[in-house]
Amino acid sequence: MSDPEDEGSRRGALAGLLVAVVMLAVGLWLAHDLTAASKLQDCVMSGRTNCNVIEPAR
Repeated sequence: MSDPEDEGSRRGALAGLLVAVVMLAVGLWLAHDLTAASKLQDCVMSGRTNCNVIEPAR
């Protein structure tokens, strides 16, 4: 019914898709982290001393 060659092709495609999704997630995390670090550095370089982010109490 299904060729073994088709099954291997699907596995390769799924593996490639998984790698692409993982790379996208890591890239987004890294971009978010670098943006936060850049904002903190800009705040410190402007001479302010209250650059820490304060989370509201829940």
